[in-house]
Amino acid sequence: MSATVLAVVLCLFSAVAYAAAAVAQERLAARTAGTGLLRLLTRGAWWWSVVLNASAALLHVAALKFGPLTLVQPLGALTLVAAVPLGARAAGRRVSPVEWRGTGLTLMGLSALLVTASGPEPDDVLSLPEALAVAGATASLIGLLSLPRSRTAGGASTGARPGLRHATASGFASGVASALTQTVTVAATDRSGPVLSAQVVVVALLVAAFAMGGLLLSQTAYRGGLGAPLAVVTLANPVAAGVIGLSLLGERLQGGAAGLLLAVAGAGLASWGVVTLSRPVSGPAAEDDRTVAALSGPVPRGAGVLPEFPLLPPQPPAPSEHLTAR
Repeated sequence: MSATVLAVVLCLFSAVAYAAAAVAQERLAARTAGTGLLRLLTRGAWWWSVVLNASAALLHVAALKFGPLTLVQPLGALTLVAAVPLGARAAGRRVSPVEWRGTGLTLMGLSALLVTASGPEPDDVLSLPEALAVAGATASLIGLLSLPRSRTAGGASTGARPGLRHATASGFASGVASALTQTVTVAATDRSGPVLSAQVVVVALLVAAFAMGGLLLSQTAYRGGLGAPLAVVTLANPVAAGVIGLSLLGERLQGGAAGLLLAVAGAGLASWGVVTLSRPVSGPAAEDDRTVAALSGPVPRGAGVLPEFPLLPPQPPAPSEHLTAR
């Protein structure tokens, strides 16, 4: 089995695990009002989501050993393929045509990016100064995205939806964590130096920080629903990793000018898919949502799985998203 095929197979299993974890997080967040972290440690559903995320991360790390960032990261779009039916099943409803259309557009766009971004097994790594610079720039960007936006006299926010801002920050954090993970994996297995060199240890600590940050930010983003935030995470992740791969690791888009045009077209299709997924459900799917909500009783919308995030004030109720019932 070639390295590229092995990387793709590992990404498939990783995407399914990530999708199941995202659905579990969103469902638990919708049902937990004011629960502190210590109480959550006694909840099996929380640990189940942690196990799923850890398993997906390990599979992703293995994929990064055999494929470049520009190949592995866009395959995270497969998380959407699995999350749509999983989320609908958890909500007790059918997948709506809008969900299928949005998911299809997103996947077509990222598939076009995948065609142009394929490459050989990675052999280059970030130097320690490069890794620290990437970490500092990313942390600053995440801080800006996490800041609360000002509100108008009527109480409406003047900025983007908080869920989408935190989803963007989560995607950037996860993408940078993947890029740094590839450096750790390649540097630790190339046998040209000590396994636990200063570079490996410091970058591994940065990986842990950004991976945990991405998890916390995604949990906050899912409080308003799963559909659009998960799509934004899926898009922001390969963007962040791709920028690092193309600018610092010598990775290149395939096909020259034609490949660049295909990549731009793919990015446009993927963005269209995100907009489609962010629209409120209407029709039969919405009726199913209301039926499930009526049968299960009222669910607090501002609840979260984790303690209140320091930079995010409690959010008001939001319209029903595509992938889960309310």
